[in-house]
Amino acid sequence: MTDAWVALETGADPAERLGVLRRAHEAFTTAGHVGRRVRPVVAESWQRSARARVSPETTARIDLTDGDLATYRDEHPLSRVMPLFRELVGTFASDGEHLLAVCDAQGRLLWVEGHAGTRRRAGLLNFVPGAHWAESAMGTNAPGTAVAVDRPVQVFAAEHFSRPVQPWTCAAAPVHDPHTGRVLGAVDITGGDGLAHPHSLAFVRAVARAAESQLALMTPPAPAPVQLGALGRDEALLVAGGRKVRLSRRHSEILVLLARHPEGLTGDELLVALYEDESVTPVTLRAELSRLRHLLGPALLLSRPYRPATAVDTDFDAVARRLASGATAAALSAYRGPLLPGSTAPGVVRLRCRLQEQLRAALIARADPGLLADWAHSPWGEDDLPVWRALASVLPAERGAPALARVRALDAWQGS
Repeated sequence: MTDAWVALETGADPAERLGVLRRAHEAFTTAGHVGRRVRPVVAESWQRSARARVSPETTARIDLTDGDLATYRDEHPLSRVMPLFRELVGTFASDGEHLLAVCDAQGRLLWVEGHAGTRRRAGLLNFVPGAHWAESAMGTNAPGTAVAVDRPVQVFAAEHFSRPVQPWTCAAAPVHDPHTGRVLGAVDITGGDGLAHPHSLAFVRAVARAAESQLALMTPPAPAPVQLGALGRDEALLVAGGRKVRLSRRHSEILVLLARHPEGLTGDELLVALYEDESVTPVTLRAELSRLRHLLGPALLLSRPYRPATAVDTDFDAVARRLASGATAAALSAYRGPLLPGSTAPGVVRLRCRLQEQLRAALIARADPGLLADWAHSPWGEDDLPVWRALASVLPAERGAPALARVRALDAWQGS
């Protein structure tokens, strides 16, 4: 093919191409072999889908419903360009029996609009607002793959990894924050084989660019926030003023505690939160803070009390916010592991345990097999007996044997 991102070249026979793809999909899902006539973007997506343990028979799960969905949509940046999407795509979708869909950067559908009959059929596949269509959850599909590879993508029929989705064809393009370049989500057109035409990919790409242009006019560039990543790593990563700084373990602990307490902490409060050994003197702490201020610059770290000079956007607070809004799946997707897992600082240990316990409780209450399995099979969840018990209780009998075996093994190990 002359353009690997286009599903069908002009003049190609859809029926002949469909037969090739069905055979290739069967060969991949049964033997792991990718045929030469599968486009590279699709072959690579199938391989990622397999590594993510996506079933070829999977259907989408619902992450956001009712009030949670409404609140999340209202706050999402793409809500500001929905009128533009409707103006550019709405009539085309309705007249052509297609759908306009918009997802966020995690592949969750926020809006699905268009032809009523097509919407009803898509609803049988959970192609509905609030559903999770990330590539890692649903396999190859245009909106999920577009945000995964950050490119406009067209997916035709049996190129979809999930067999129930293979009667559909879709084209999607990512939409970026015009000031930071961050992927905000994707705009998608879904319908029948007619969408496999090269023009539909060009159209959806143009719609995404128009949305980015409108966002640029609506929102002036904001100063880049200070960002702190401390989940799943012992040495936190600070991003400030275009500079990335890998912090020492002690400096990581200090910044995590100060970011969590933007009002500031006194020297005595920091001592108690940082050191198990009560004999550590204030002089030791002042020396650490002096080194940290020298590293970051005085503009970022204030004293009396000690506090960040500006708001710090942390990955662990992002997880906590999503939990507070009831977005359990989104919280799990943002959770990259325990907070500073090697730290023994009392204040950090409390934060780490609280976040982990809140996320675990939300997962167990949600009782979603996919989410529970994601946690149970993670490095930090492999010995988590309550989660394994919850997983074993929600899996059907024919699939629950491995989880039950793991429960029995953990029971024996933890009881010994």
